[in-house]
Amino acid sequence: MKCPFCGWNESKVVDSRPADDYAVIRRRRECEKCTKRFTTYEKIEEMPLIIVKRDGRREAFQREKIINGLMRSCQKRPISFSRIEEIADSVEKELYNTMDKEIDSKTIGERVMDRLKKLDDVAYVRFASVYKQFKDINTFMEELNKIMKER
Repeated sequence: MKCPFCGWNESKVVDSRPADDYAVIRRRRECEKCTKRFTTYEKIEEMPLIIVKRDGRREAFQREKIINGLMRSCQKRPISFSRIEEIADSVEKELYNTMDKEIDSKTIGERVMDRLKKLDDVAYVRFASVYKQFKDINTFMEELNKIMKER
């Protein structure tokens, strides 16, 4: 590992321990030339996840888009940001665990909606109205009636 202080290419590992719930290894290193210490992090290289949009376009997965959609849906609702992050984390983890390189945006939307439905009806309806692209009040009312029947 190249020393960030002097640029020497040799260093030794002084300490190594897991970090971020064993997803990352934190290593303290010491340069063999200048003897200064620095920290490096080692993590598994993840395969890029490609999202196939409704119109057929493909783009790289962006966790921030899930969080932004959740924040808009949960605006002025009693839902903490940490809960929003938990939902985004669980959806992201599920997507990577499928081992598919390409995922339909529809799949992501459905997984987010499933979690929102259990968490907050208002946030669910807000998210669903954008995701399902309600065309008029009747389709909106149909979704509300489905929720009412489930109760």
